[in-house]
Parts: sequence; C-alpha cells; structure tokens
Amino acid sequence: MSDEFDTGVPHSARVWNYWLGGKDNFAADRAVGDQFAGLYPDITVVARSSRAFLKRAVTFLTGEVGIRQFLDVGTGIPSAEHTHQVAPGARVVYVDNDPLVLAHARAVLPGMPEGGADYLDADLRDPAALLAAAGGKLDLSRPTGLILMNILGHVPDLDEAAGIVRRLLEALPPGSYLVTADGTNVLDGPAFEEAIGVWNANAPLSYHLRRPEELSRFLDGLDVVEPGLVPCARWRPAPDATAEDLREVDEFGAVARKP
Repeated sequence: MSDEFDTGVPHSARVWNYWLGGKDNFAADRAVGDQFAGLYPDITVVARSSRAFLKRAVTFLTGEVGIRQFLDVGTGIPSAEHTHQVAPGARVVYVDNDPLVLAHARAVLPGMPEGGADYLDADLRDPAALLAAAGGKLDLSRPTGLILMNILGHVPDLDEAAGIVRRLLEALPPGSYLVTADGTNVLDGPAFEEAIGVWNANAPLSYHLRRPEELSRFLDGLDVVEPGLVPCARWRPAPDATAEDLREVDEFGAVARKP
C-alpha cells in the first residue's frame, strides 16, 4: 500500500506505542494520542497496566507452567517487553493484518535469535485461515499460550467475538492457556466511553468497551487461574508493586487453562 508509511496520518498501532512510551510514532500519532488523553487521561495507565499484565502472565506461563510456544494475535508493533522478550527460548508467532505493523515486524524480527519469533499476516475474524497459517509455524499439537490482548474489543458483536475465541481454542490441545484483556466501562466509564466515541468516529477500525461479565464469556469452559478476571493491575502483582502499579483502571484481564 503506497500510504502505509504516511507519517502525517495517525495510525492506531503507533498511537498505542506512544501511550506505552515507545519511539515508533510520529507527530500526528502523538497529537491524536494527546487528544484522546485529554478526554480520558488514564489511557496511558491502561496501556502500561495492560503491558505489565502481559509480562506477568507470560512469565507465569513460561516459569510456572512450562509453556514453550505462544500465538499472539493482534499484537501491534513489537516494542519493549513484548512476548518474545519476556519468554526467552520460547517460540512466539505474532499475528496481525496491518501492513504497517507487518513491515515494522519484518524490519525488527530478523535481528532476533534464530527461530525465536515470527510474524503472520492473518485476520482474527477468519480463525480457520489464521490457524492454518499458524500450523506452519507452531506445533499446535503441543500446549500453546494463546494471547488476545485488546483485540476482541474490535469485534463489535459479543457472540461473534466469543465464537472466535472458542474456535481458536478448539484447535489447541488440553493444557493450553488463554491470556486475554480488554477495555471495560465500569470504573471510569463515561470518560472512557466519550474518548472511545471520538476515536471510533475517526478510526477505520472501531473499538467497543465491555463490562467484565461480558468479557467473562471468553473464558467459558476454561479453568480460570486465580485471581480470576480482574483489573489488570490486580492480577498477581509483583511483591514490590507500588501504589501506582496497583491503581485500577478500566482494563480487565485473565489467564485460563483449557482442561
């Protein structure tokens, strides 16, 4: 696509990178990120709480469970403390269908240790094709960590989103795990909803906040790891976590095992 590197047009993956404190963003991305934060100042806390949860969840799966391969769907731009960096020695396959994200990944991933990480161009909304492609990169007969972080909110219909999760998990063996988190609207709903409304009015891919009881649909039939579906900051926080680390925002996450 000829305009995939148009730095004058804001891009959702680069805006998220900006909120995470990354460097893969431009003035247009920062302007939109600041506009969103003007309506919902905690968006940077949401982004960083989400990333910290991912780090703890992947560390749990590699260190305590022994998961050695991950399928990370809708990953965005690989940046600090991404899955392959938190799980050294594990096989990680990232999935996205955004040309800019894919181009960035192709520039970054060749510098990684051989066989450590790879990228697939596939769409969450076509789980059969996604799984067929992933089967060429991972041994899906072995327990796998399926990561769906802030991606299911892009599927407007809850039943469809839950069906996608079910179909992905059906292809994985018992002992596989789901790591998932998405935005909610129960702690500071009005401000977050207003900001999301502005985003959806201007973005090609909309995002939909959900209540925790709706997010729990993604965990149906799974053994949910304690402490369950909670604000990301409250999922197994580090012993030295600060008050700021533990601050609850509208981002709930869970880890669950396929029995």
